[in-house]
Amino acid sequence: MSEIKPIHVIGGGLAGSEAAWQIARAGVRAMLHEMRPQRMTEAHQTEGLAELVCSNSFRSDDARASAVGLLHEEMRRCGSLIMAAADANKVPAGGALAMDRVAFSDHVSAALAAEPLVELARGEVAGLPPEDWDNVIIATGPLTSPDLTAAIASLTGAEHLAFFDAIAPIVHADSVNMETAWFQSRYDKPGPGGTGKDYLNCPLSQAQYEAFIAALLQGDVTEFHDWEKDTPYFDGCLPIEVMAERGPETLRYGPMKPVGLTNAHAPGVKPYAVVQLRQDNAQATLYNLVGFQTKLKHGAQMQILRTIPGLEQARFARMGGIHRNTFLNSPALLDGSCRLTAQPRLRFAGQITGVEGYVESAAMGLLTGRFAAAERLGRAPNPPPPTTSMGTLLGHVTGSARHRDLKEGKTADFQPMNANFGLFPLLQPPVKKKQRKAAYADRALSDLTAWLA
Repeated sequence: MSEIKPIHVIGGGLAGSEAAWQIARAGVRAMLHEMRPQRMTEAHQTEGLAELVCSNSFRSDDARASAVGLLHEEMRRCGSLIMAAADANKVPAGGALAMDRVAFSDHVSAALAAEPLVELARGEVAGLPPEDWDNVIIATGPLTSPDLTAAIASLTGAEHLAFFDAIAPIVHADSVNMETAWFQSRYDKPGPGGTGKDYLNCPLSQAQYEAFIAALLQGDVTEFHDWEKDTPYFDGCLPIEVMAERGPETLRYGPMKPVGLTNAHAPGVKPYAVVQLRQDNAQATLYNLVGFQTKLKHGAQMQILRTIPGLEQARFARMGGIHRNTFLNSPALLDGSCRLTAQPRLRFAGQITGVEGYVESAAMGLLTGRFAAAERLGRAPNPPPPTTSMGTLLGHVTGSARHRDLKEGKTADFQPMNANFGLFPLLQPPVKKKQRKAAYADRALSDLTAWLA
């Protein structure tokens, strides 16, 4: 019997790492290709696998109140490497699952290095993969190299969609003024690895908030290239200065909302707005500004962010930044198992498919890894139930859900999507609103159990 050929996975981010892991779990060899450090991107800083480029948070871990928390639990039950690494390296973050980003990447890198069925190949795959690679997963993410991007565009004959994604600043914890800031999670919620006092909070009065908004609107921002000027932002990751442009109260109802918090230094004084900082590493020496992604130039960032009470002497380990993300018009291009209809030997996974978020990207890697391994073993791909969080993401990406224009044979207004209960099939019989999320979760996990069996 001839040896089973390997499956090639291009891209060592969260999706690619998870795909390679799932392939190996199925007993099939995986060749994982990562171009870093030979060729870096505009956003990555290391050569580690599954590097967390933007936030260090996987968002809510509550499986019965959040679609992404449900996605966490589904992936755990599927033997996800990404979720195992997150759980092993979590740091306090209230109800969210956040992790030490360096330890997380090291965990994933070490696990894949120790897996005999996974081989890591460093170096760029420029252009389309060689023809003799008959089973390929492209998980190169939103920062796909220009040569491969151009080759995919040429192959599909479809124009890529693109949007801007931004990175929040990180400060050294010992530079925060603790006579002004205090530790507390919203509503004192402890969450995974937390105590209920997991965030640093910096309060602003109405006058301070209004001055901060005025400074944002006048701040010096990054100049875009001509080819970037018409690129839209993704609404789930707007820069703070763009939010400020949408109205003076937008930030106060977004990342700077003051609800669920009591100023430990002035218990009787309710803050008009609050800036929260979330622990970024296990040593608690670094904290990132939650929701403060920005396109401000570095000098303007330092000047404006230091007007926030408690951050007057802040030292920055990393400034905020911005990069252009690219994703496929997937419902028009991919089949139900994420194969490119124009060339079925190619599958796509991760954020390039049009899911938004770390966990969502890793979930697509998990699914495509399983699909590719099944195909290599001569089996039909087995998609997850459409009632699961994974199933709804697959439906969003492949067009099996709600955005296919049957008359035109193409999709309309396809945009990146986070996991959310709005994607789920309606409950039958209907359930009262207060019990609806828990009911979605119970149905999903029951159906997932049957699927895994």
